[in-house]
Amino acid sequence: MTISTRGAAKAPAVLVLEDGRAFRGRAYGAVGETFGEAVFSTGMTGYQETLTDPSYHRQVVVMTAPHVGNTGVNDEDPESQRIWVSGYVVRDPARVPSNWRSQRSLDEELERQGVVGISGIDTRALTRHLRERGAMRVGIFSGDAVADEATLLARVLEAPEMVGADLSAEVATKETYVVPAIGTKKFTVAAIDLGIKGMTPHRMAERGIEVHVLPATATLDEVYAVRPDGVFFSNGPGDPATADHPVSVMQGVLERKTPLFGICFGNQILGRALGFGTYKLKYGHRGINQPVQDRTTGKVEVTAHNHGFAVDAPLDKVSETKFGRAEVSHVCLNDQVVEGLQLLDQPAFSVQYHPEAAAGPHDAAYLFDRFVSLMEGQRA
Repeated sequence: MTISTRGAAKAPAVLVLEDGRAFRGRAYGAVGETFGEAVFSTGMTGYQETLTDPSYHRQVVVMTAPHVGNTGVNDEDPESQRIWVSGYVVRDPARVPSNWRSQRSLDEELERQGVVGISGIDTRALTRHLRERGAMRVGIFSGDAVADEATLLARVLEAPEMVGADLSAEVATKETYVVPAIGTKKFTVAAIDLGIKGMTPHRMAERGIEVHVLPATATLDEVYAVRPDGVFFSNGPGDPATADHPVSVMQGVLERKTPLFGICFGNQILGRALGFGTYKLKYGHRGINQPVQDRTTGKVEVTAHNHGFAVDAPLDKVSETKFGRAEVSHVCLNDQVVEGLQLLDQPAFSVQYHPEAAAGPHDAAYLFDRFVSLMEGQRA
């Protein structure tokens, strides 16, 4: 990525997909060039949480909501210490933010952090194109980076693909840190950071859990050095087929029968640990309005998603694994994609979506209570 932060409001910009389709607009944020995987997010709110979600590392996010930036940016809502998206695509950016918590505009924040974006394009047409053709590589070029489309397309085709990308260690913490329990401490959890969002350990802390957040490279011995009552595997970016180390660590946790909970990337890690495969979805699930059924209760939840890969597990039967019987616990009602797994013979489960759900919805917050119940049962 190359960037400049001068003239972002006026510079012409062009977005070029790897299949050759191009969209012209105006620079938004920093001026320069950037590359990534083009994906779309269907949330109408929560853009600040989306931008700072480490799971979006190396992705160019297209916002399907037409108006973005209306509430500006504050210092309380980020899910990590920086913006992780490679690029940002909006139709009609707010000219003046209006919210009592706003400290600066979204355009200013993107420029400050060097995030190249584009505005003024037909994001509906772009989204429909990605739904038909699938997520693909893309480049955004503005200012002096703009050239003829053939030259820009060649640059896009040089960019790496998401399949085969091992990215979790790039976004995870390098050093262990502790999020203390809020109120009385009841449990200790070792959380493997594969791209964890800040709200996730907070949701556990609210339930009396002291959370030790460990790097993605943590060993099984390092996990158990904190004497955990439970082990958590977080969300994160990249292809789960590359995550051999987290899979090995999770298998060690399963062998010890310690209560285990995984979300998003953690769900794919559990799938692999149990012997299931993973595959890339055509365009993925991203946004805060995805309907999922909890098959253990029959309840339908509106949930927050950000995943481009899924677990290949049978929906219609209980599977035998080396760690006992396993079944699909949650399923997406839009396309029948596996959205959760659970073991029937030991305390372990996972979901493909985000129950911490900043900035909402909160239908799935009960899953943290389910994790607490597993630890209570193990202690008893």
